[in-house]
Amino acid sequence: MFLAPSNPIPTNRSRPGRAFARGRPGRLRRGGSSPLRTPLPWLAGLLLLYLLVPLVAFLARIPGTDPADMAAPGVGAALYISVVTASIATVVITVLGVPLGYLLAHSRSRTASVLGVLVQLPLALPPLMSGILLIFLVGPYGPFGELFGGELTDDMTGIVLAQIFVAAPFLVVAARAAFAAVDPALEDVAATLGHGAASRALRVALPSAGRGVRAGVLLAWLRAFGEFGATVVLAYHPYSLPVFVYVQFSSSGLAATTIPVAVTLGAALVVLLLADRWPARRAHRRAAITLPPPRPPAAATSPRLDFRLAATLGEFRVEVAHAGTGRHLALLGASGAGKSATLRMLAGLLRPETGTVTLDGVEVGGLPAERRGIGYLPQDSTLLPHLRVWEQITFGVGADPALGAYWLSRLKLDGLADRYPHQLSGGQGRRVAMARALVRQPAMLLLDEPFTGLDTPVRDELRRVMRTMQRDTALTTVLVTHDPQEAALLADEVMLLAEGRVLQFGPTQSVLAHPATPAAARLLGIRNLGAGHLTDTGLQAGDLHIPLPSRLGAAGTPASWCVRPEDVRLAEKGFPARVLDVVELGAVTELTLELAGGGELAVTVPTGDPPEIGARTGVLIAPEALTVWPEPIGRPAGGHGIIGP
Repeated sequence: MFLAPSNPIPTNRSRPGRAFARGRPGRLRRGGSSPLRTPLPWLAGLLLLYLLVPLVAFLARIPGTDPADMAAPGVGAALYISVVTASIATVVITVLGVPLGYLLAHSRSRTASVLGVLVQLPLALPPLMSGILLIFLVGPYGPFGELFGGELTDDMTGIVLAQIFVAAPFLVVAARAAFAAVDPALEDVAATLGHGAASRALRVALPSAGRGVRAGVLLAWLRAFGEFGATVVLAYHPYSLPVFVYVQFSSSGLAATTIPVAVTLGAALVVLLLADRWPARRAHRRAAITLPPPRPPAAATSPRLDFRLAATLGEFRVEVAHAGTGRHLALLGASGAGKSATLRMLAGLLRPETGTVTLDGVEVGGLPAERRGIGYLPQDSTLLPHLRVWEQITFGVGADPALGAYWLSRLKLDGLADRYPHQLSGGQGRRVAMARALVRQPAMLLLDEPFTGLDTPVRDELRRVMRTMQRDTALTTVLVTHDPQEAALLADEVMLLAEGRVLQFGPTQSVLAHPATPAAARLLGIRNLGAGHLTDTGLQAGDLHIPLPSRLGAAGTPASWCVRPEDVRLAEKGFPARVLDVVELGAVTELTLELAGGGELAVTVPTGDPPEIGARTGVLIAPEALTVWPEPIGRPAGGHGIIGP
């Protein structure tokens, strides 16, 4: 029986061409109701109407007003004072407020939370009350007022002080939100490229948060330009534009405010238009990129990596150690096993409680990330959004442009030097990130699942590129992965991690062929994992008996065992089985067999003429292909493979 879905996909069979009736040719309209059929446009329209009607009413009133009544001598001076003081106040707010927003965004302490609330307090106060509070500080009898002889008020200084107090929160709040939205991995990568804390803040965080910071600066200027309440209390003279409008209204009536209001609207509109166009014009001023002649990297030796690290992350603890001899190490494990934490400790991005990291016997564990000379590729490309490809590649401190040109060509990025990250495909972005890490000729390259989320062809191609790069350079690499095939392709040593501990370590082929525990076998994705018991001659799992070349324990001892699907052979005279499922996977076909006496077994055979579902066959397992653990182990998680009675 087939059931229709509760929300069937709409089709256009009944009315051909309907999908093309509106919008661009060749594009289907999105499913669902039109926005005009929802209350959203009407709600938005009500607010828009409320905001625009007073402006329209003001403009409509101007033609009918007597020019003599609109006279407003002094409006030019008031405009000048407001523009100058608002600009000075905005500069001060920007210079002091952007660092404050950055620090508040990067701090998780309770003090930072309290300060974040206090900074917003002027937003909750009536402007008049803000002016009264400022009098206690800078008024004629306040501590600062007395220090300057009572001259801080009733001049432009008082206006600037009032504007800073009421407008600063707009910038700080916007900057804090913008910095908090910046991907922390951007600064992590910049640290591994040699940039210190100040450089990361100015060259990474600030440009990445630029839109939010610019919005905060604009809001601060507009708020300062329109400030009235605090100014009229703290600095009544000389007149700022809002105070001038108030005086005109109080002394001469509504008609006398026409020119000041029009001047205020015009000035604000000019600033808004300039702020809207400035980023776009700035983007078009980028100079064309000229690449230098490429130069290949100099020959170097591959340093030996040794480490012993321990760290507590909340309730999770990582304790790992490595003293291998291979050039390429893979950290293999499930999500949450501690792989990325280990990699970040090696990079210097996470400080361990105890431990050492040595390269050829030289201790680097005590150095900050920017001084370790280690390349780092996080899970994403983590490209800086404001830099073009060539600028990305040469962003590292001490990056050699000639070497950058070499890797640009070597990684097939020719013709992409002028592109921004949003103009690249996923695979191209990963290549750029790889070139950026390699151009500084690091002693070691750390890769945190660098191929995750890519299409299969792109992922396979980049794996081959990485393998070629490993072969052609003397880099030591540490790869974080959850894919045993990826580990086999890119590592000569494998460390299996689970719950922050090392389950097994050794040469890649040895670990993949002979997992040390059932938990290790599950991490390696071995489906045929089961339970049984030892006999005098071998292993008994249900009705299946497999002879072993040597005795592993007393008869009757519980045991767990595993065998890879590709190590199981089909044979007519083998142990009886019935085919439950057949899945063709290109070059190989995977069979699921039901064994006589119970239990299932996965078998991989070359694609050709596999048995049909329901067919009878037999299986043979070579003793040397079997891994047996003679100890009482519980049933493996997930229900994969054969489970003995």
